[in-house]
Amino acid sequence: MTDDKKTPIWTKNFIGSAITNFFIFLNYFTLLTIMPVYVVENLQRSKTDAGLVVTLFLLAAILTRPLSGRIIDKYGKKRVLIVCMVFFFFSTILYIWVTNFYLLLILRFVHGVWFSIGTTAIGAIAADLVPPARRGEGLGYFAMSNNIAVVAGPLIALTLLQYTTFTWLFIVFSVLMFGGVLYSFIIEVPNVGSTQTEKRKLSFDDLFERKVITISFVASLVALTYSSVVSFISIYAQQKNLLVAASYFFLVYAAAMLISRPFVGRIFDRKGPSYVIYPSFILFTIGLITLSLTNSSFSFLFSGVLIGLGFGSLVPSITALAIQTAAKERSAHATATLFTFFDGGIALGSLLFGVVATLFGYEKLYFLASLFPLFALVLYRWMQNVKPKTNVDPVTDLKGK
Repeated sequence: MTDDKKTPIWTKNFIGSAITNFFIFLNYFTLLTIMPVYVVENLQRSKTDAGLVVTLFLLAAILTRPLSGRIIDKYGKKRVLIVCMVFFFFSTILYIWVTNFYLLLILRFVHGVWFSIGTTAIGAIAADLVPPARRGEGLGYFAMSNNIAVVAGPLIALTLLQYTTFTWLFIVFSVLMFGGVLYSFIIEVPNVGSTQTEKRKLSFDDLFERKVITISFVASLVALTYSSVVSFISIYAQQKNLLVAASYFFLVYAAAMLISRPFVGRIFDRKGPSYVIYPSFILFTIGLITLSLTNSSFSFLFSGVLIGLGFGSLVPSITALAIQTAAKERSAHATATLFTFFDGGIALGSLLFGVVATLFGYEKLYFLASLFPLFALVLYRWMQNVKPKTNVDPVTDLKGK
């Protein structure tokens, strides 16, 4: 036990996995930012069509996630990661030449498939690389690569868009993605065994990890709530005449996540998940309420800090909890199950809150959104009461009940 606590997190392989993950999500958030603009301005399509290119990508991810665990089980985490990174890279290059809208929809769907399997593989690899007794801290650090990408992607995209064409943007993103491909080759993946021993019919357990279904529902509520921020914050800021503040929203949001990450991870490992998860739900809720009431740049940015602390602590904590709940050889299935629910929450939330915004306005949208973390908190509390203890090291036991 003591040795496990002292086992370093920041190994060459862990750093490589985090950098690879960063390049994947940098590509994802960059294209997420500029693709609607590209469809409307360059392809002369409607805003509905612009939304479709985002939806198809997420749909591909949702449909593919349940199969990711079985694919990774069969072919191995590193092999699957390398294949996905190579095809993810080539998919990015194809944006340079695909100027037909319907071909673009096909490309977005295919791109979403490689994104889905690749992120499942790299997430499972990171979970295997982190010492079990430091999983909350380690996966929290790993999640920082997402946090940085969520700021860097839109920042790079929108800055370059002012000075160059979409063709050059796609070239730049392709070059950056090539860096991720290179890093995927140097990661050494520990052998933790496989649950697949013979050919058999596809079963529920090949698609999902049963032990993490409940915590994945919690994750879906968190993702559903977060979709209200990522989908509508710029429109809300424009309505409030806070566009200047909006450009800094994700910066303070990411800063809050990054600053809190070392402390939050250690609390998770030393005291238990609930010591992090309960306060994070409360902070997330207060942040959304603050956002619904905002009329100034200060309150707008302050809500970003609270949401960053709340949501930014919830995602790695829930991920670590899901990973430690499943058997080690089922880490890929646990990751795939969690991300399936998470992606589904984002997609459903964008649709749900779009209707709410149309009918009731953005203030009521964010007030309604603030209720979902409370629902998730209740579900998490129920899960703690009925769920048996996990078969993991006592240091990761659910002490925070």
